[in-house]
Amino acid sequence: MLKGVLIDWGGVLTTSLHEAITEWLEADGIDAVHYTELMTELVREAYDGDGRNPIHALERGEVDAAMFERDLAARLLTLEGGPPAAEGLLARMFAGFRPVPTMYEMLATARGAGVVTCLLSNSWGDHYVRDRWDEYFDCVVISGEVGMRKPEPAIFHHALGLVGLPAERCVFVDDLAANVAAAQALGLVGLHHREAEATIAEMETLLGHPLRRPGPSGTESGAAAGTLM
Repeated sequence: MLKGVLIDWGGVLTTSLHEAITEWLEADGIDAVHYTELMTELVREAYDGDGRNPIHALERGEVDAAMFERDLAARLLTLEGGPPAAEGLLARMFAGFRPVPTMYEMLATARGAGVVTCLLSNSWGDHYVRDRWDEYFDCVVISGEVGMRKPEPAIFHHALGLVGLPAERCVFVDDLAANVAAAQALGLVGLHHREAEATIAEMETLLGHPLRRPGPSGTESGAAAGTLM
């Protein structure tokens, strides 16, 4: 029986990356086609390159958010032809990530059943609202704070050390297939997240516990969305 959960933040405990980025591109008037081409190459390098990619550096905390914002803004184009404002770029980008209450409810219920939970997130600056995290996570691993990033094996070993369980007793949940594959290579059970209900159902099977607590009228309950991030 699995006894530990390592889980991503953006796109898993929040609404999807696509939704958040689309909202930001529209709000900042950024050329979406140019953005997609640029980020496709940067992300490819971040997972397949030699480690000198700016995303590597940001996620490991080797550069600060302001430096990355200046670098990224200089590469982007607005629909008017110039770069977007660099200051606050990441805050605007992440403003569209909204918590998914049922996913947090799942974690709280799992913890109540004795499962150890760990947030394992690649950070693009400190855009997290950490209120009530102690209700959902036994431990927290933020890449920029520990100097390691997914899919590097070291960050998984670090998280496993904190939860105090071997890899084969833990499930890792992420919306990026490359991160899931890296976890599986180390012996963790990998769960590629696509949408909340499917993930929760799979987690119930893996953990052997019902993870959706009924509300007062028998319907599924959810915590207040605005305070969970």
